Amino acid sequence: MIYKIRIILDAEEDIFRDIEIESENTLEDFHNAITQAFGFMGDEMASFYTCDENWNQDQEIALFDMSDGGSNVRLMNETFLEDILTRETPKLIYVYDFLNMWTFFVELADIVENVEGHGYPNVLFSFGELPDTPPEKNFEADPTFDFDDTFERYDDLDFDENWN
Repeated sequence: MIYKIRIILDAEEDIFRDIEIESENTLEDFHNAITQAFGFMGDEMASFYTCDENWNQDQEIALFDMSDGGSNVRLMNETFLEDILTRETPKLIYVYDFLNMWTFFVELADIVENVEGHGYPNVLFSFGELPDTPPEKNFEADPTFDFDDTFERYDDLDFDENWN
């Protein structure tokens, strides 16, 4: 089967690529298709993240295991697209270059039959130019959040304070 997938840069401007790729490909193959489609060199670390329908990040699927061994990190070259991206779970988050944090929203648009003699992966549509620098991220805390109010409601919290 062929997956038609839209990859959208997390930016105010519309910048996206529509790619078709075989469902049997690994996430590493998909990572390579994305880097080529957006014009990256492909020499930076990257990860996919599973997420829910509201784009809340869940499990990481890394390009390489950077831990000190014995890790349970899922790897792109061991994970197949069809096992992660389905009609029931059509969204992923993709982060390229952890120093610059190029962040993309990935969404399965359609699943179609393989066209005989057609090469995959294939960029179906390209819209917008990638900026020279990644879009600014706002990691500031909510200025309306009142930490003092949290401590005043300590007695309302539902846990056993003598848990150990």
